[in-house]
Amino acid sequence: MKPNEEMWKMIQNHLGYSEEEMKIFRADPRNEDAISKTVPMLNKTIVAEVIESRGCDSGHKAGDKFYFDGRGISLLTKLGPSRICIFALHSISLAMPAIAELFYAGIDPNQMRFRRFGCPDVGVRCGGWGHVVMEIRMEDRKKIA
Repeated sequence: MKPNEEMWKMIQNHLGYSEEEMKIFRADPRNEDAISKTVPMLNKTIVAEVIESRGCDSGHKAGDKFYFDGRGISLLTKLGPSRICIFALHSISLAMPAIAELFYAGIDPNQMRFRRFGCPDVGVRCGGWGHVVMEIRMEDRKKIA
């Protein structure tokens, strides 16, 4: 869906852009393409699920899930655990641009070859404390209660 003037104005207000900044933003055709795919992305949820966990100081365990909006920029805190390790979030954040790029290109992000990410703690056997492995996927919003 090509953005109309009302949508451009909403984006300008949301981002706090001046008229000059908005002119620069709109001059890049990639931005229009991304904006045209925003509504379908809003009907998605990105889920990062803990696959394995050993010695996690924040207590994350296999089966824990972290939920993000379909654009991958907002953590949906009410759906996940009350404590979330900043290092786990860092690792998950590395996948978000790839997921968005695949979606914008019309490719199912769940077809991404490497969907697992680990926290930067190397675990007790390598001089750290623990290690967590997470797998990331995109789901239709309706699948998430």
